[in-house]
Amino acid sequence: MADNEIARYIADLSHPDSAKRAAAGRSLHSTALNQCFAGSNDWIRDPAFLELACPRRHPSFVVGVAVHPTTFHAIRTANGNPRLCDVPPDQDAIEFELHFGAARNLDILTSRDPSGFGAIARYLAKFGEGIQQIEVYVTDIDRATELLRTRFALDSIYPTTRAGADTTRVNFFLVPIASGRKFLVELVEGPRSD
Repeated sequence: MADNEIARYIADLSHPDSAKRAAAGRSLHSTALNQCFAGSNDWIRDPAFLELACPRRHPSFVVGVAVHPTTFHAIRTANGNPRLCDVPPDQDAIEFELHFGAARNLDILTSRDPSGFGAIARYLAKFGEGIQQIEVYVTDIDRATELLRTRFALDSIYPTTRAGADTTRVNFFLVPIASGRKFLVELVEGPRSD
């Protein structure tokens, strides 16, 4: 998937036509799943991991899209000003959710301080707007983290689980993808308030 196609999908998330926004959301979601899970990421199909996934055996994924503040506000306005998530201040992020049908969810993320050193600001400075991560919801994040570390030799970014948006618990992994690069996966344990 060419970066210019991803840029077009992101631009279309603020299109006046709701059908065009929905098509862009579905395309971003599919693109992220294809990038992350094509190839050697067997952990996502592992029966022990799937027992921890929400829902089991067919996990739901939320795709995190990092955008500049101007784009963030345009997308939010075009989609009826969805509620901002309660993100811990140390994460220097602002986010809201968009829903495009069954299991086609996006988190739109930007930095509170675009010139800061938070993860989203660093991502935007290095890569520009794009698909920043995939969130995988699990019932027990500590067990899921340990499984990815021990069975699949994946290193978590943080040594222990930390607070996430809307009272979730999270940890992050950089997983290898087919292109030889790495993709950020966020394990998330609820609850999330809506």
